[in-house]
Amino acid sequence: MTDRRSFLQLAGAAVAVSALPTAAQARGKRDMLIVNALGGFSDPNARRGDGAVPVEPRSLLSDRVIADARASGMDAINITLGHVSGPDEPFTLTVREIGVWERRIRARPEALIKVTSAADILRARDTGRIGVIYGFQNTTMLGDDASRVDTFADLGVRVIQLTYNPANKVGSGSMAPDNGGLTAFGRTVIERLNANRVMVDLSHSGERTCLEAARHSAQPISINHTGCRALTDLPRNKTDAELRLVAERGGFVGIYFMPFLNPRSVASAADVVAHIEHAINVCGEDHVGFGTDGGTTAVDDMAAYRAAIRQEIAERRAAGIGAKGENPDTLPFVEDLSGPGQFKKLIGLLEQRGHKAARIEKVMGTNFHRYAGDVWGA
Repeated sequence: MTDRRSFLQLAGAAVAVSALPTAAQARGKRDMLIVNALGGFSDPNARRGDGAVPVEPRSLLSDRVIADARASGMDAINITLGHVSGPDEPFTLTVREIGVWERRIRARPEALIKVTSAADILRARDTGRIGVIYGFQNTTMLGDDASRVDTFADLGVRVIQLTYNPANKVGSGSMAPDNGGLTAFGRTVIERLNANRVMVDLSHSGERTCLEAARHSAQPISINHTGCRALTDLPRNKTDAELRLVAERGGFVGIYFMPFLNPRSVASAADVVAHIEHAINVCGEDHVGFGTDGGTTAVDDMAAYRAAIRQEIAERRAAGIGAKGENPDTLPFVEDLSGPGQFKKLIGLLEQRGHKAARIEKVMGTNFHRYAGDVWGA
């Protein structure tokens, strides 16, 4: 195991539709669009605390995971698939995982729909399903061939993050020691992404790579899951200069529910709200949303989970892909903003802070939907 996604493997096989809440039950009386710019259908209980191998990666989504996601009110989510790090051959692994997700969505047509356009996000909401957006958190699967962007776009990938934490052939990640900028190959990749109307995501990138990519891209770019470095000075968070430039060029910034929001690496719901508010002050309310970097299923056994996280953090450090602020004694999510009620709680906290309904609706989903329309088309 080297990346967090390998820990958050999905458990179980599909069961009868009757066990799921209906679309009306899942949505209740709320019709606010909710889009998670980066998250997953993860089951934090799928791996035992003793480090046992998780469930078989081709398994279908469990009934609990789907029920929790629907109960949260989420309408669409950008998931991470494909190679992030580790020994597997990146192109082969990525194609295989796209196939797995095609199978998962086919197996649950009453609950899931693949998103390839902005209209699909609204279609998911209107039919009581969850829209699944295929996204990458690295470009290692491209190898030296930028034309592979065409292949992945044809397969329905709609978001490609240029780097993970280390440097790659495209540019420097947030933990690359030299803060190198965008490479010549990186500029070619961005041009190919623009031509295919695929989102250019600068989450995890180093500052120079982010600024240069935002300027080079002919289309607006995004930072789908990050925090604000002005509030917490850690490399995974973005400077005001990065946030401002993304917004000025029509892009999108998503605030994550991660420990990097607090200098002690133990973030709270109040920290999430503070970072959202700072991003709004810098970017304007039309360019800010959220990307939790997590799922909607709660942890059943916190002691076992913490043991597994300690092992995971050690393995990430050994593999050279960890980030400053990852701590063996902290959690990779915000504990008081987790489980199926996390979005309802966030809405309530924003209301308590005096934010009006129109602004909250933008943060919860309509800003991402607008940005998706600008890049993907309606």
